[in-house]
Amino acid sequence: MPALARPLVLASASPRRRELLERAGLAFTIEVSSVDEGLHPLTPPEEAALELAERKARAVARRLVSRDVLVLAADTIVAVGERMLGKAADEREAGEMLHALSGTRHRVITGVCALRTRDFALSRGFERTFVTMRAITEPEIAAYVASGEWKDKAGAYAIQETADRFVTSLEEGGFDNVVGLPVELSLRLLTELDQRG
Repeated sequence: MPALARPLVLASASPRRRELLERAGLAFTIEVSSVDEGLHPLTPPEEAALELAERKARAVARRLVSRDVLVLAADTIVAVGERMLGKAADEREAGEMLHALSGTRHRVITGVCALRTRDFALSRGFERTFVTMRAITEPEIAAYVASGEWKDKAGAYAIQETADRFVTSLEEGGFDNVVGLPVELSLRLLTELDQRG
């Protein structure tokens, strides 16, 4: 991709998103967003991911309004039907989420928002990956929860770590989307915004 004309700020504390952007060859700084993630319970998961990504981007952009930079924010949601699974609060909730995902074909949706601080112009989109997960046994769930790998992960699992053994197939979207940042989509949104008027 062409080099960005403006500095890039990643609005995320996620080490997974940072690593994916670094692998894509982008230079950036990090500003962690802190926003209310409450949503109307009937919000469709795809719209929820977009809304939360935009909230994060706007929160960080407001702090950087004196600079002409691009802010990139993302939010990942795991959805079983219309039930949304965010990050588990504790081991009990992590176990419940894994039980809910066991033997399902569910969606992992990452909303992405790129925002230009100069004028608050933005581009946003989402990527959706259908993940088929085999039935997970009780001992496997207990061992996974005990490992702590579920912490800070949407749906309480990390496909890039040991939970890949539970996954039998991915459809439509990419592996990087399930990790937490669809790189191709992110680069396209950033480039379009950077080059726009």
